[in-house]
Amino acid sequence: MTVPLILVIAMVVLFACGFTLMLDRGLTRILLGFLLVGNGANLMIFLMSGTFGHAPIAGESAPDEMSDPLPQAFILTSIVITFGVSAFLLALIYRSWRLDREEVDVVSDDAHDLELAQTAGLPLEEFTDAELTESSDFDDDDGDGSASAPVPHDGPQQDGGRR
Repeated sequence: MTVPLILVIAMVVLFACGFTLMLDRGLTRILLGFLLVGNGANLMIFLMSGTFGHAPIAGESAPDEMSDPLPQAFILTSIVITFGVSAFLLALIYRSWRLDREEVDVVSDDAHDLELAQTAGLPLEEFTDAELTESSDFDDDDGDGSASAPVPHDGPQQDGGRR
C-alpha cells in the first residue's frame, strides 16, 4: 500500500499548526488549534486504514478485498469527541468573555466614583450614590466651562442619623 505524499504533508501541517495555536494563551486560538489537531488525527486514521475495497456488509467479495470498518468507526468517534470538546471550549470562551466584560464595568464604575468623590472633596468611603443624586448639580454657572463642585451635606439629619 502506498500512501499519497500530499495527504501526509497535509496531516503534518494540520498537526504543526494545531499544536502551535494550542500553545498560545488565547482561548479562541486554543479552540482553533484543537480543531486542527482533531482534523489531523482524522486524516492520520484515514491514511492508516489501508487499501480501499468493497463494503464489508455486502459479503459478496473475498475477505481480503473488503475494507476494514474499524478505522471508519474511529473517525466517527473522533468527530463526535472533537465536536463535544469544541462545544465545551466555546462555552468556556463565552463565560470568560462575560466575566471579563463585567469586571471591566465594575472597575470603570469604581474609577468614576473615585473621580466624583475627589471632585466633591469627600473621601471614597463616605461617598454614596444618594449624595451623588442629591448634589449632582455640576452646572456651569458662570459660562467659562468650569463646573462647580457639589458641597457635601454635613448638617443634622432628620431621620435619626440613618441614611
